[in-house]
Amino acid sequence: MNDTNYVKIFSGSFVYAQMIINRLEEVGIRAVVKDESESGRLAGFGSPIQGFQDIFVSEEELTKAIPIIEIAKSDLEAEKNPD
Repeated sequence: MNDTNYVKIFSGSFVYAQMIINRLEEVGIRAVVKDESESGRLAGFGSPIQGFQDIFVSEEELTKAIPIIEIAKSDLEAEKNPD
């Protein structure tokens, strides 16, 4: 992959982020994960929000990633609010 810009497509808990990352990988999208709490821990600082992650994809893959994120968010909402 050449130099590209990345776009944040999701922010949330580690568990949900991992689910989304797995779905993206299934279709060949390589996501970048930013975990402030882990970065802070490694640097010796604390973080008020543990396990919170941001997921980024390249602009080139954004069009392919959006439907996957929308489905994943719908699944998450359905999980949170079962009938």
